[in-house]
Amino acid sequence: MTERCEIAVIGSGFAGSIMARVLTRLRHDVVLLERGSHPRFALGESSTPLANLSLERLARRYDMPDCHRLATHGRWLEHHPDVRRGLKRGFTFYRHHPGEKLQPNERLLVAASPDDRIADTHWLRADVDHHFVRAAIAAGVDYRDHVELTAAHFDSSGVTLSGERKGSPIDLRADFVIDASGPGGFLARQLEIPSALDRTLTRSSVLFSHFTGVRPIRDVVSGLQDGPYPDDWAAVHHIVDEGWMYALRFDHGIVSAGFTLRPTAADDAARSPEARWQALLAKYPTSGALFANAQPTFPISYRQTIQHRLTHAAGDRWVLLPHAFAFIDPLFSTGIAWSLRAIERLALLFESDLPGARELSRYDTLLAAEANQIDRMVAGAYDAMAHFDLFAAHAMLYFASVSFSEVRQRLLAHDVDSAAWTGFLGVGDEVLAELPHESLTRLRPITRGRGEVGSPDERAAYVDWMRSAIAPRNIGGFGDRERRNLYPVDLDLLIESHAALGMTRDELVAALPALRGMRPGEAP
Repeated sequence: MTERCEIAVIGSGFAGSIMARVLTRLRHDVVLLERGSHPRFALGESSTPLANLSLERLARRYDMPDCHRLATHGRWLEHHPDVRRGLKRGFTFYRHHPGEKLQPNERLLVAASPDDRIADTHWLRADVDHHFVRAAIAAGVDYRDHVELTAAHFDSSGVTLSGERKGSPIDLRADFVIDASGPGGFLARQLEIPSALDRTLTRSSVLFSHFTGVRPIRDVVSGLQDGPYPDDWAAVHHIVDEGWMYALRFDHGIVSAGFTLRPTAADDAARSPEARWQALLAKYPTSGALFANAQPTFPISYRQTIQHRLTHAAGDRWVLLPHAFAFIDPLFSTGIAWSLRAIERLALLFESDLPGARELSRYDTLLAAEANQIDRMVAGAYDAMAHFDLFAAHAMLYFASVSFSEVRQRLLAHDVDSAAWTGFLGVGDEVLAELPHESLTRLRPITRGRGEVGSPDERAAYVDWMRSAIAPRNIGGFGDRERRNLYPVDLDLLIESHAALGMTRDELVAALPALRGMRPGEAP
C-alpha cells in the first residue's frame, strides 16, 4: 500500500530535523526518514555568530523557542543543560614546527563574543541531533527511523520513494523531496547527479577521535600573553606542516580532536590511524605534551578525501541541503551556519506553496557560488599555512567578512528575507566577493603552492594588500599590528566604524542591544 505525504525529508541530523519541523509549522504534511536511529555519533561541530543569528530568526518566525535558547552558551546552560555542548569564545590558532616547542608569537586569537553568556558553542552532535529529532516529533513531524530507501521514481506530479523499514516494504508518495542525508546521499545516487569535485581546489583527509585527559595549553606552554578569552575555550587550530589539528573542548571534559591533512604519500596512508596519530604527536612536541595523557573514547579513525561537490543542489520537486550538496573542510567552522542559512531560504520558499523552478534555480545558483567561496577561502588558508604571518593575514579576510555580515544582519533583524538570502562569506558583496580568489592568486606565487614561505618582502606586501583590501568592511580592527594577533570584541571600535555600516553614531549606539541577541524587554 502506497502512503502519501506532501514533503519527504531524508536524513534526521540537525538540519533535516529543523527543516522538517519548520515545514510542519507551515502546515505542510511532512515525513522525516532516517536510515539509522538516535542518539548516534557524528563529528563535533562549532557554531558561529552567523549560525546563532539563523537559529534566533528561525525561533522567532516559526515559534521554536528552543532554537533561541540553543543559540548562546548561557541560554543553553539555563534551559537545556542535559544537551551536552562546549563553550566557544572564539577562534584560536597556533603554528607548530617539527621538533620545536610552540613559540608564543605564533598565536592568533579572535573573539566571537564578549562573555560566556552570549558565546558560541561546540555541538556534541549525538546530543544535539537527538534533541532536534525529539523536538520535530513533538511538533507533529511523522518521524520514521530504520528506513532503508532503495529507489526514487519521479514523474510530473511527484515522487515515489521505495524501500523497507525493519524488514517490511514501504512505498511513500510525496509531492516534494528534501535530501539532508549528507555526502553521497540518497538523491545524489538515485538522480545520478554528476560530481563536481574537480571544480574544488581543496583536498584533505581527516584523522580523528574524541579524547579524555587533554591538557590545557597553559599547562604546557609558558609566557603566553593574556588574550581576549582563555585559549582552550574556542575552536582551537594547531597548524602543522601537514595541515592542521582541530580541538573542540566540551564542558564535560571530552575533546573532539583530529588532524585535517593535505594529501600524503602512500607509505603514510598505509600506516594504521593510531600509528599516524602518534607519529604526528611525536613530531610536534607541544601537541605531544597536550595529548600525553589523553585517551581516545573510540578507536582513532581515518577518512580520505573528505571533500565532495555535486553539479546541482535543486531540480524539479527536489532540493539538497548544503551538506548533501558540498563539503569543503572544517576550517573556519562554516558547516552549521551554511546549513541553517539554507534552511531559512527554503522555509521562505515553502511559506506560500511548494517552490517552483524559478525559486529553486535561485537557491541552486547561490549555493554553488557559496561552495566556490568557501573553497577559495579554505584553499588560500592552506597555502598561507606555510608562514604564520601569511596565514594570519589571510584569516583576516574570513573574520572581516563574517563580522561585517553578523553586525549588519543583527541591525537589520526585521528584514528576514534579506538576511536569509544574503550571500555567505561575502558572496554578492561588492567589496568582499572577489577577495578570496584574489587572495589565493596572490598567495600562489609566494608559496609556489608547495608550502614555501616566500621572501620577507613578498610576505610583507601580501599583508599590506590584505589590510587595504578589507578596510571598507573591517569593523573589528583586523590586521592592526598593535593588537599582536589578539582581537577582542571591541564595541568602541565598532561605534567608530558606524559609517562603514551605513549608520550614524547615534543610530549604532541605540542598536547595540541587538548585537547581544536580545529580544525587546529581555534582560542582558
